[in-house]
Amino acid sequence: MKYDYLIVGTGLFGAVFACEMAKAGKRCLCIDRRDHIGGNIYTESRSGIEIHKYGAHIFHTSDKKVWDYVNGFAEFNHYINSPVAVYGDELYNLPFNMNTFSKMWGIKTPAQAREIIERQRREAAVEEPRNLEEQALNLVGRDVYEKLVKGYTEKQWGRSCTELPAFIIKRLPVRFTYDNNYFTDRYQGIPVGGYTRIIEKMLGDTPVRLGVDYKDFLAKNSAAAQPDTFGTVLYTGMIDEYFDYRLGELQYRSLRFEEELLAGCDNYQGNAVVNYTERTVPYTRIIEHKHFEFGNQPDTVITREYPAAWKKGDEPYYPINDERNSDLYRRYEELAKAEPNVIFGGRLGMYRYYDMDKVIAEALKLAESLSKS
Repeated sequence: MKYDYLIVGTGLFGAVFACEMAKAGKRCLCIDRRDHIGGNIYTESRSGIEIHKYGAHIFHTSDKKVWDYVNGFAEFNHYINSPVAVYGDELYNLPFNMNTFSKMWGIKTPAQAREIIERQRREAAVEEPRNLEEQALNLVGRDVYEKLVKGYTEKQWGRSCTELPAFIIKRLPVRFTYDNNYFTDRYQGIPVGGYTRIIEKMLGDTPVRLGVDYKDFLAKNSAAAQPDTFGTVLYTGMIDEYFDYRLGELQYRSLRFEEELLAGCDNYQGNAVVNYTERTVPYTRIIEHKHFEFGNQPDTVITREYPAAWKKGDEPYYPINDERNSDLYRRYEELAKAEPNVIFGGRLGMYRYYDMDKVIAEALKLAESLSKS
């Protein structure tokens, strides 16, 4: 078969691009090294509960165009992301708001909370923060930092806060209202029936081959008696892997998930997301999936999320956008610009963390530009 585009990866970026190019009359072929579509937003049903297999994904955006677009593929419920944090025997609301401060200090008014935070900030003030700890203390003071930032951050990055660069947290949102809604975006929710259905609809009649590695596909396809041909490659995998790491490896943080079905337990923690902020607790959070869709099933499924060091062959989740990696990515980006008939897109292809709405916006922008050319 002759295709206009070979799309490597069936995550959100690749699926949106395939959908839009199909509308434009282009023929696409999708491949994915995993045995399922959807990338990290893949969901699957277990005991009647949609499981977020690669961590919690809550859709939120202030971009009406993106919101209208994604609602064309699914009905979204009215889920509001309101995580809570456990520190020892204490339970706090997130993001940092008046419910948090009232529990922490026994106060009631924004003026009282501001006074305590400002006093603690002054006590810890460093004119030029040299590391993440000094930066956080400058932003929120010692109590919030010690209980809700320090341990969680150190688990997430695998390093002490005094060893992490200050720029990682340019700000920590502090709200002086009794509002537990984590996001301030206008639109928010979870697709009824899970994210996989969205990807299925986006891909439509586009042929998909799963369990297929890009380099293996090229080798086997070129050796075939009647090889598939394609004009352009959209590559959404790791940009350094594409170039066989010739300039060195970009760095990531990875995750490990421990899923557990709790038969006969209809409600384990009362909330979809509970963070564990002590360094001594090995996981960063527990997700109870049924609460994303207000489930009333007799059983429940939870997932413990463990941060992990990344090594080649592991699943890369979070780019480490420090000076070393940003410089290395720019060098790979120059190689990418010179690569004929290959486009790099998505979180791994562009080495940056994207919220889902930004992924969609970027994919739509790319598809629109190519449709006009």
